[in-house]
Parts: sequence; C-alpha cells; structure tokens
Amino acid sequence: MELTLPTVPSLPVVVLALPVVFYVLYVLSWRARSRGRPLPPGPKRLPVVGNLFNTPKVHPWLTYRDLCSKYGDILHFRILGHSIVILGSAELMTQYLDKRSANTSDRKQTPLIELTGGGLNFGHLPYGPWWRRHRRSFWQHFSPSAVAQYESHQRAMAHKLVGDILRDPLRLPQHLQFNFNATLMKLLYNIDVAGDNDKHLAIVDAALSGAPQGGVPGKFLIRYFPFLRYIPDFLPGAGFQKQFARWQAAANALKNVPFEHVKAFMDHDGQESIIGRLLDALATRSGPLSVAEEEEVIKNVGAISFDAGADTTISTLQAALLALCLFPEVLRKVQAELDAVVGPNRLPDFSDSIELVYLNAVIKETFRWFNVVPLGVPHCTTADDELNGFFIPKGTVLIPNVWACMHDPEVYENPHEFRPERFIKDGQLDAGTRDPYEYVFGFGRRICPGRHYAEGVVFINLASILHVFDVSAPRARNDQPIVHEMRASDGYLLYPERCLFTIKPRSTEAESLIMG
Repeated sequence: MELTLPTVPSLPVVVLALPVVFYVLYVLSWRARSRGRPLPPGPKRLPVVGNLFNTPKVHPWLTYRDLCSKYGDILHFRILGHSIVILGSAELMTQYLDKRSANTSDRKQTPLIELTGGGLNFGHLPYGPWWRRHRRSFWQHFSPSAVAQYESHQRAMAHKLVGDILRDPLRLPQHLQFNFNATLMKLLYNIDVAGDNDKHLAIVDAALSGAPQGGVPGKFLIRYFPFLRYIPDFLPGAGFQKQFARWQAAANALKNVPFEHVKAFMDHDGQESIIGRLLDALATRSGPLSVAEEEEVIKNVGAISFDAGADTTISTLQAALLALCLFPEVLRKVQAELDAVVGPNRLPDFSDSIELVYLNAVIKETFRWFNVVPLGVPHCTTADDELNGFFIPKGTVLIPNVWACMHDPEVYENPHEFRPERFIKDGQLDAGTRDPYEYVFGFGRRICPGRHYAEGVVFINLASILHVFDVSAPRARNDQPIVHEMRASDGYLLYPERCLFTIKPRSTEAESLIMG
C-alpha cells in the first residue's frame, strides 16, 4: 500500500492565491459591516484611485448641487479608499449632523492641517476629551452672556473704524482687518496695538495665511499622499516643505508670543484679559491635565479666536457693503431705519439692535447670499452608520453643501437677488423663514462657539458704517457707473472678488459726527 503525501502548493500558486483570499475576506467583511445596504450613489469611479480625477476642483459647491439633482441629496465619492459624502439638503444636514451628532462630530485628521498652520485651531481636533477641554475654556469667555461685557470696547473700535475709513477710504479692507484683529488682541491679551505695522498684527497675518491655501482642492497632493510630508526640502519639487515650515513657525508665534506677554504682566494686569483670567484659574484647577497641558489649551483658545473669525467676519462685511452697492434700494431702506432709530447726533449702539429690524434682516441676507465657507467644515463618522437606507462607513467625511441650501429656490424666491425682506413679516424678523445662522455657523456639537461674538462684530461695524457713509458703484471717466456683479474667489474660504465701490460721508453732518 502506497502513502500519498499531500502536495505542497508551489510558491507561484500561493502568490497568486493570496490576493484572491484577501479579496474574499474583504468582501465578506464588507457585507457583514454594510448588512447588504448599498453605498450612496455618485459619479463613476476608476479602480484603485476612485473619483480622484472627477472630483470637482473649481467652485465645487456648484457641481455638487448639479450632481445631487442627478443622483439625490446623498452623494458619494471615493478617493484612494476614503469615502466622502456630500449632504445636499438642509433637511439632511439637520437630520444627520445635528440630531445624530454622537456619530458625526469627528474631524478627518490630515497632516495638511498641521503643515499649513491650521493646527492652532482646536476646531480641527478629533472629537474627544482634549477637544472638549478646549471648547469648555473657549465657551467660558464667548458665550452670549460673556460677550456682552465686550460690547463697550467693540463699540469704541467701530467708532475708530469709521474714522479710519474717512481718512483713507481706499484702504477699507485693511481697516476692517485692523479693526477685527486689534479688538481681539486687546480683549484676549490686553495688548494695545500701535497701528497697521504693529508686530503682533504682523504675527496674526502670517499665521493665518496658510490655512486657506490648504483648503484649496488639489493644491497640495499631500492631502491624498501623506507620506510626502517626509520628503526632504532639498529634493526637486519639494519646495512646498519650506512653505510649510514658514506657516508652522508663524502659527507657533501666534500661540506663544502674545501668551508670553500676558504671563510677563500677570501680576500687573492679568485680570484685564481673557487669557489672563484663564491663567489665573490654573491656581484652582482640577482634573487630569498637567499645568503644561492646561497652558497649551489656553494658548490654543487665544489662537483660534483669530484663526476661526478674522477672515470669515471681514469677508462677510465686505460682501454686505458690495451687496448694498449692487442693490441701492436696500441701502436707502436700511439708512432710513438707522436715521429713525439712532438719529443724527450719535453713532449706533448694541442697544439699538432690537429696533433695527431691517438692518438685522440685511445681515441675515448677507450670510445667506454670500456663503464665506460654502461647504462648511467637514465632519467625520466615528462608526459604521446608515442614512436613509445607505451604508455610511466609519471614517466617512461628511460635507454639507451649505451654499446649496442657502440658494434653494424652493425656500428662497429668486435666491441670487439680495432681498432682506424675505426675513421680515409684519414688521418683525420672521421665524418661519429658514434662518441662515442655523447653517453657516456649523452643526451639532461642532457648531462655531464664537458665533455670538462674530454676530456682534458684524452688527456694530455695519451699523456704524451705514449710518455715516454712502456706498455706490465706482464711476468711469465719463461719469457713468461701472456696473459689475458679485464674484467670489475659489477655495475653502471665499472673498468677494473685484470688491469695487465708492464710500463717502452721507453729509457734512455725518462727517462731523465721525470726527467728533
């Protein structure tokens, strides 16, 4: 009787069989996770790279809206194994990002955030205890009750702003930027800036220059190939490493330089600033964090105040002024309201807000009409999930198309027109109209904690400017108005392009009020 030994598969057979085995295991695992539910629909994908080459790169919010019309309001892309879901309706954003925020409050971690200086913004942190500690410290000083104590300083800075505009109207964007950053520098660190060339403002400008670049789709391949961060900067094509180094150095300077200024003067005026009060509280701290960790939280609280608010607020104010230039009948109405409520002998105050219904509608319409962050800040799922029958894998990036829901013709008639009246009913703000504030400031547990401060900045500065200045279209040499339309820049964060208008005092009395 002969014994037949089992044949050992040859190495080539094993090599060929392994991919099949892994594929079968992957399919079985996927079926177990998805429980037979399909992924949301979306554009056709290529093997391996997926939608890398057909993901929209220019004004993507427009393309996403059109694709949602074809595939539905839950739109799926897959790039190099990573799932991205576009939420195309306001109802889905509320349903998934607000009401189910326990699983949709994470952030996708990418080295690009840190490399472009965005790491100083704790809004990019993953959801968890470290993020919650940051948010708690920030909210202590930017809740609705807390921001009320800053109104006197904001009002004084708004009055300084109109004086700066009177002296040099051509530098309006620079005046707006100075106003926002100088106000925060005083509130956060009790630092009085000397002027446009102040070293502290230069630090802010440098630190904020990188993050918007990192948000431009396709600008840096490191978004999709993280290993590129380890390429030495002396190699051909690796010049981006030097730029990343400059952005990181600038971000660290913003975190540390004004913070050290406060520490140096703690015995003298520590209680006069937000950062000083946070440092004072360290003496009675409790919890698992060390002093060094608590100081890191405090540094980040200061830095995010600039990173999360400066560009968005300044862009919103510019958009409002350009809108009033393009729609002069709106300007006449809001100025008539200011004249009736405020009168000719003073500048507006926060206490006027309740009576300035039309101005508040103008502000709401600005947030709706010009979305500074048209695709919001992406969320990320922490576990496998299901949405309207579709499988949403763990780690899926969720992008709310805020622009689309703010320009939905089913909700806002003629959405491309600037029409504040859509938010007014019977002489009051209409609670029945979709409120832009519920969408442009984020969703769920990740809603912007500085939104109340930002709303106040926009109100007092816009009210002050419109009370004493007229804005109108610039004129050509033949004295005919130069007609132009609103055009937005491209990228993660938008600015009005060709922001051209003439700004001048409404009257000699208004000019005297500014100077007085």
